[in-house]
Amino acid sequence: MLERKERLCRVIKAFSRAALSLFYRIEIEGDKNLPRENAFILLPKHQCWQDIPIIGLATPRPLYYIAKHELFENRFAGWFFRSLGGIPLNREQPLKSRASIRAMIEFLENGEGVVVFPEGTYYKNEMGPGKTGMVRLLVSRLSFPLIPVGVNYSRKEFRILVRVQFGKPIYPHGRAAPNAILERVIKEIALLSGLR
Repeated sequence: MLERKERLCRVIKAFSRAALSLFYRIEIEGDKNLPRENAFILLPKHQCWQDIPIIGLATPRPLYYIAKHELFENRFAGWFFRSLGGIPLNREQPLKSRASIRAMIEFLENGEGVVVFPEGTYYKNEMGPGKTGMVRLLVSRLSFPLIPVGVNYSRKEFRILVRVQFGKPIYPHGRAAPNAILERVIKEIALLSGLR
């Protein structure tokens, strides 16, 4: 059962804000591009694991996250990540994740925000090629706005400055070529992250 536990999410968000503020200073730009009520899909740059809580802190609304299914294999870890909005995805065999994909679509249809890291894994200070499978699904079957997100880390004195920049929404059309949309998204993320 994929159901986010709101009280636990609030506690973890408050803890993350306090813990991360010791080492990071987060600057947010372009948050006016985020829908206040309707569904959207965030497509952030993936530099390191800290991106995940930082994106959560930078976004006013609670989110669901597509995550690799290996994180959910331990019973307690699986419960914990699901409770925080994690949606397990088998990246090697996506067809085994049909229930998760259906859940993601249902969350979007209910007006939720979903995070998908289009690179699929970490690429520090460079852009990965992007995973076409998930983007193909997002473009061909769904019409929710895709919001590219730049994430940039730079050391400033003791704390690391993190710039999170939300780009303008990209609206996929039913006949849009998934590879063309992916290329556009990757270019936007790179630009917002200061990588091109």
